[in-house]
Amino acid sequence: MHVYGSAASSGTGHLKQSVAGRAGLVAGLAAVAGLMFGLDIGVISGALGLIAQEFSTTQVQEEWIVAAMMLGAALGVPVASRLSFVWGRKRTLIIGASLFICGSMSCALAGSVGVLIVARIVLGLAVGVSTFTAPLYIAEVSDPAHRGAMISVYQLMVTIGILAAFVSNALFSYFDAWRWMLGVVAFPAVVFLIGVLFLPHSPRWLVLRGKRDAARRALLELRGPVRGVADELNEIDAQCRGGGNGFALFRADRNVRRAVFLGVMLQCIQQFSGVNVVMYYAPRIFGLAGFPEHAGLWGTASAGAVNVLATFLAIWLVDRWGRRPILICGLVVMSLSLTVLGGILGGGAQYGVRQVAAVGVLLSFVAGFAFSAGPLVWVLCSEIQPLRSRDFGIACSTVTNWIANMIVGASFLSLLDHLGRAGTFWMYAALNALFVILVILFVPETKGLTLEGIERNLMSGVRLRMIGRGAAGPAPDHRAAS
Repeated sequence: MHVYGSAASSGTGHLKQSVAGRAGLVAGLAAVAGLMFGLDIGVISGALGLIAQEFSTTQVQEEWIVAAMMLGAALGVPVASRLSFVWGRKRTLIIGASLFICGSMSCALAGSVGVLIVARIVLGLAVGVSTFTAPLYIAEVSDPAHRGAMISVYQLMVTIGILAAFVSNALFSYFDAWRWMLGVVAFPAVVFLIGVLFLPHSPRWLVLRGKRDAARRALLELRGPVRGVADELNEIDAQCRGGGNGFALFRADRNVRRAVFLGVMLQCIQQFSGVNVVMYYAPRIFGLAGFPEHAGLWGTASAGAVNVLATFLAIWLVDRWGRRPILICGLVVMSLSLTVLGGILGGGAQYGVRQVAAVGVLLSFVAGFAFSAGPLVWVLCSEIQPLRSRDFGIACSTVTNWIANMIVGASFLSLLDHLGRAGTFWMYAALNALFVILVILFVPETKGLTLEGIERNLMSGVRLRMIGRGAAGPAPDHRAAS
């Protein structure tokens, strides 16, 4: 764990290390919500075929078993936004953990397709609550120098959850135990529920609710006296001045609308990159490449392992290289990988070298996503929204994430029927090429700035891609162009 400053004495050094460790522990525990999210993403890929056999499902029913979770997540985000603002980030995480337990157990006990879809919607509510609240909470308790890495840990936990789900799917598949595949999420959910009870409240939320003394105590707990708590508290205080919040600010202030637009665009980039086609239907894709069922499941697990390893790369680079160059690099890799994959799969059954090549480019695509759009979209969406409208702005971007996710999950099999193997993957390749252009035009570099510094630049009318550079002017300009 990084230690801020140099230790002039061993006592001061221990104090600084314990403070840094406390902030990292708090953010890390909050990131466990990503583990449950990842498990939910991963388990359905292995369970879907077994569910189809037991209930004799149609293709449309299969698509909706997958998409039901995204529908629930899209519904859960606005609920989480309101709860997070009124009750606080910590209490909202507790609600999310409880929903994870209820939803996963209901999935495991489902006796029909209809009941399973409803249970998946409940599980989606839990995912929506956690994907909204956890990155927001982590951003608000982390220090600027390590905020990118701390939020990226959330995405790392997502990838670990996906990998764990893929491995458990492969093991349970030998026993046709799809109910255990779906019910396994309840175990980490119980651990998370207990752990989150000991988290401090977000100091920024406390200031928003007028609890300045409590915010000061929370900052002292997270930063310690060596971190200039008084200055940070004053800066947060300054950003809370003025009337209005949420939708009222969105309607009144063009700069707030610009931030919301950017967050929505980033989440569209993440989801329409096609990554969840791989996560939800990986065994099907390996089947298209000519692999038998169990080999496809273990191949899916290898994709999960690459996902985890490449996310470590993102954590290492995000506060060194910055957000923009990594995001651009990852999208280029993804576009090229899908272009090649479409060409290989479009040739029919795969054998020998072509089969190995299909696996290689699929893993390259997963790696490109995992070190770029996967973690960095959550980082940027948590950084760019002004404090007084942060709940609303992140709610808009997260709802967009789940609506786009639902569209991808509910359309892939139909796209294969209508566009064919090559056409489907080439379509996603073209979208990733378009996203490179959008990142160049609109996405800022926010490395090393405080959340308040980013907000000052945004509200002063600085162009979106420039809000991470230079000093903002003293007064906001509501007529600023995007």
